[in-house]
Amino acid sequence: MSDAAAVLATAGLSRDFTQGGQTIHVLRGIDLSVEPGEIVALLGASGSGKSTLLQAVGLLEGGFCGSIRIDGEEAARLTSAQRTALRRDRLGFVYQFHHLLPDFTAVENVAMPPLIAGRAHGEATARATELLAALGLGHRLGHRPAKLSGGEQQRVAVARALANRPRLVLADEPTGNLDEATADIVLAEFLRLVRGEGAAALIATHNERLAAKMDRVVRLHDGVLA
Repeated sequence: MSDAAAVLATAGLSRDFTQGGQTIHVLRGIDLSVEPGEIVALLGASGSGKSTLLQAVGLLEGGFCGSIRIDGEEAARLTSAQRTALRRDRLGFVYQFHHLLPDFTAVENVAMPPLIAGRAHGEATARATELLAALGLGHRLGHRPAKLSGGEQQRVAVARALANRPRLVLADEPTGNLDEATADIVLAEFLRLVRGEGAAALIATHNERLAAKMDRVVRLHDGVLA
């Protein structure tokens, strides 16, 4: 497929920081594409620039040089409101820490993105219930995060990321805060659900074993993609 058909395509993506009078090159001309339905592992050691790259393609931070195209739309040409709408409607995010709202139940946390997008309460709740049931949490819908295990909390975060049926899910060490056995289970369910939804995903990890479970692996080292 050409980049025109890609869910995500970057060209010459660069990011520099100035610290103590020195320029630090975090990303050095990244060319990357993710096709519809493809799950790509972004493999790299801590400090290699993985999180910076995800922040860039997630349109979460400015200061980048180069091109970022999502569903063929050039991010640099979008207004702030248009970028916000694109993030809301076409991107889903999963982080190492679940970042769930502590005063809301599992189903309420997952229903939040559709409600913010203007969906009716019943529709948002039905979607949240469907996703949580698919992740084996149908019996935990009314539990708040403090009453859930670490693996269950991260499953809720995965469901929340998919609540608006995104075209692309961006995940930054999504199982990095879990023990190995739980990480394997959560990642397997994450990949199964993403594939079932027909979404693409770019998943940052430093774990070679987990990366091997994905469709393709790209390696980031000193800001350069291999």
